Amino acid sequence: MNHRQDNDSSDGSAATAYFDSILEVLKRLKDTQLEAIVEAAKICADRIASGGLVFLFGSGHSRMMAEEMTPRQGCFVGFFALVEHSVSNHTAIVGTNGLRAPLFLEKYEGYAEELLKSFRFGPQDAFIVISTSGIRPLVVEMALGAKSRGLPVIAIVSKQHCQETPAAHSSGKKLIDAADIVIDNMTPAGDCLLELPGLDWKTGPASTITGATIINMLRCETARLLVERGHAPVMLPSHQFVGNVSAEEQLERFYEAYRKSLGHLYE
Repeated sequence: MNHRQDNDSSDGSAATAYFDSILEVLKRLKDTQLEAIVEAAKICADRIASGGLVFLFGSGHSRMMAEEMTPRQGCFVGFFALVEHSVSNHTAIVGTNGLRAPLFLEKYEGYAEELLKSFRFGPQDAFIVISTSGIRPLVVEMALGAKSRGLPVIAIVSKQHCQETPAAHSSGKKLIDAADIVIDNMTPAGDCLLELPGLDWKTGPASTITGATIINMLRCETARLLVERGHAPVMLPSHQFVGNVSAEEQLERFYEAYRKSLGHLYE
C-alpha cells in the first residue's frame, strides 16, 4: 500500500504517515502470511531436529535478514547465515567496497553456484532465500542450486514486485518460481511506501521491518515446534549482563553446540 503525504506544516507529519503505513502492512502480513510462516517453521523444525541446518541467504540489504536470524540474542543452533561479503559489503557506496560491484555481481549468472560449491549440504538441510525483488540471477540461481541439491527452499520476497517485474535471469525464472514455500513480505513494487511533494522518488522502505518481523515469527514458531517434540534448542542468551555467570556458561554451550552443528559442511 502506497501513501502520499500532502503538504502539512505540522512537525512529524511524514514520520506519522510512515508509521501508520507500516502498521497497516504488518496487519496485512499477519492476516495473510501466517499459514506460510507456520509451514516454513515446520520445515525448519524438522530439519534442525534431524541434525540439519537451515541456511539463510540474502544479498545487499537483504543480508540483514540473515543476520537477524543468527547470531542474535534469542537465536538458537540450527540456522546458518550464509553471508557473502562481495555482495553485501557496500557501505562505502563509491570506490573500494562501493555499490557498483555488488550490484553487478547480483546480475552475473553462474556466481551463485560458485558460492554453493564451498559447502557440503546434507540431506536434512534447508534453505531460505531473502530478496524483496526476487528477480536478480544471484538469488534465483541460489534457490535453484539449493533445490538441485535436494534442499527445500523457502523464499521471503515481495510478491507484488516479483510478479510485476520482468525476470532478469536468462531462464525467465524468478525467485517465486524456484521456491517450495513463498512468504510475501507485503511491500509494494520498489519497496518504499511514502510519496512526498517535491520528491521524484518515494521514500520510507518497508522490507526491513516486515522482513525482520517474518524472521522473528519464523524463529519463534520453529522454537515452539522443537520444544513440543522434546528437542529444546540451544539458545544464545543475552550476554550483556556483567557478572551473570549462568549467561556466560550458556554462551559457551551455544558456541560448542553451534560448532558441532557445522560438522558436515566442510567434510
